[in-house]
Amino acid sequence: MARIFLAIVGAAYLVLAGWCALMPDKTSRAVGFSLQTGSGQSEFLTIYGGLQLAIGLAFLWPLLRPSDVAFPLFLCLLIHGCLVAFRTLSFMLYNGIPTTTFALAATEWIIFIGAAALSWKKQ
Repeated sequence: MARIFLAIVGAAYLVLAGWCALMPDKTSRAVGFSLQTGSGQSEFLTIYGGLQLAIGLAFLWPLLRPSDVAFPLFLCLLIHGCLVAFRTLSFMLYNGIPTTTFALAATEWIIFIGAAALSWKKQ
């Protein structure tokens, strides 16, 4: 079950990495960013493209090495725990947050809870 969960989350990150790399203007606007020419574009491509690609590959690792599920699952729990914490804090600090951001938050919570449940079940 953990391998399937990680494969779905990993595939989603690969899709997001591609979306960010191939359509950075559209993607950045969807999450509230305004890209500045040069450095802003480079930063967005690097963090939202490159980092999401790396995360996706890390979550897909158990498909190549079925016995190596524990660390990618821990990584998923750690990453999404941090995302949930900071996203929740952002909702307390800022107003005017659009629906897209709430959808991202819901997805992060679902992944976090799924990773937590699978981690707890493995122990």
